[in-house]
Amino acid sequence: MSKAGKSTFERLQSGRLNRKQRRELTRRLCSADPGLEVVHRNAAGIDVGNESHFVAVPPGRDPEPVQEFGCWTADLHRMADWLQGCGIETVVMQSTGVYWVALYDVLAKRGLKVFLVNARHTKNLPGRKSDVQESQWLMKLHTYGLLRNSFRPPEDIRAVKTVWRLRDRHVKEAGRCVQHMQKALTTMNVQLANVISDVSGVTGQAIIRALLRGERDPYKLAQLRDGRIQASEEEIARSLEGNWQEDVLFELQQAVDSYDFCQKQMGECDQRLQKYLAVLPTGAVRANSPGEPEGEALASPSGKEKAPKKYKSKKTKNAPAFDLAAELQRICGADLTTIDGIDVMTAQTVVSELGTDLSPWPTEGHFASWLQLCPSPDISGGKVVRQPSRRGNRVAAALRMAATTLLRSQTYLGAKYRWLRTRLGAPKAAKAMAHYLARLIYRMLTRGQAWVDRGMKEFQHKNQQRELATLNRKATAMGYRLVAVA
Repeated sequence: MSKAGKSTFERLQSGRLNRKQRRELTRRLCSADPGLEVVHRNAAGIDVGNESHFVAVPPGRDPEPVQEFGCWTADLHRMADWLQGCGIETVVMQSTGVYWVALYDVLAKRGLKVFLVNARHTKNLPGRKSDVQESQWLMKLHTYGLLRNSFRPPEDIRAVKTVWRLRDRHVKEAGRCVQHMQKALTTMNVQLANVISDVSGVTGQAIIRALLRGERDPYKLAQLRDGRIQASEEEIARSLEGNWQEDVLFELQQAVDSYDFCQKQMGECDQRLQKYLAVLPTGAVRANSPGEPEGEALASPSGKEKAPKKYKSKKTKNAPAFDLAAELQRICGADLTTIDGIDVMTAQTVVSELGTDLSPWPTEGHFASWLQLCPSPDISGGKVVRQPSRRGNRVAAALRMAATTLLRSQTYLGAKYRWLRTRLGAPKAAKAMAHYLARLIYRMLTRGQAWVDRGMKEFQHKNQQRELATLNRKATAMGYRLVAVA
């Protein structure tokens, strides 16, 4: 480490390298004496593959410093024995598909510190890229601290993540089955989707299953209407006068069977998810770090302040069967759903992907940047030449979706989002609002503060004060003074 306490990677990333600087760095790395600071002396590099892995250790540790190992479990243990025999303490590998998972687990259990790096980071530092030499190149980059370790949640959180992602796939498959039902009905000119909002609801499913049992009388089918449906029985009956076709009815039956199977799979995932969440420790309320700011819209509840508003969000159809909100509040030590726009499904996505310990990110700015919710412009000559959009991860996608739900919210966050939309447009406003929601979540999980909604009028008042301050500053610069009209 340098005197400033930063690694070579952090010093290089603090100022973006231009093309000439990257060529110079590549030349130094490829030379015999690159003149860089050694950060990891006992490092090895692994080129991960499907059938085999190439492993490189520093010269002098073994007569054959680059060796190939198979993908069998016995070969992975033999690789770990060879690395420990060579005095290796840290290993670097790229996150290639899922081929790295088993190798990562074996090496970590053997006491080796494993760095899992993003392939994009090694791509930005060009070098020798053949399959055999890739391991040597990774070892050299890691030796001089030019690669950043990726975040990987703890083992108990990884189990929750696996089940939650699996459940999400079942939900999407069930949605496709509903589309197939609607397509089959439309093919037979059964316009049920035009009179009810959702064919997968109580009324829609009752009518569809009665059709599959052989009922064709539209008025008898319309009597299955739920009382909450706004359409009358006459309107529903008129929409059910179709052209019945045996082949399309068979297609409809297949779609219904697939939908039922997806619902069964989701129920099994809910049982396993409840089991994994129950063993997670109860989250403790954490105090503010010394010198850490309180944040703009968070406050610790006291006697003089209003209690946090309890939002009673409507339970969605795809929500788990058990009380997920109470379980998440126990695990996090704070109720994330009190933040307007963050429902229980979004909060569960955050917990399943990241856990509740956000200590890997020193500040909320680091956290938002890791989520790729910050601008990343390419600057050349002091000018922004382009500003590519980054995809982000599942948490970022969930927060973007949560931000869009604030469009008609009569709250502080709703007013802020509408103000951002007028200035930036819808896509950029969604990203900016997701950035703000990520900061609020970070503050709640790290400081244990409660969210206090100060209302739409409070944001409008603050915005008006900012505009007045800007006008006063401009008027003063031009030698004028603003006077309020009585």
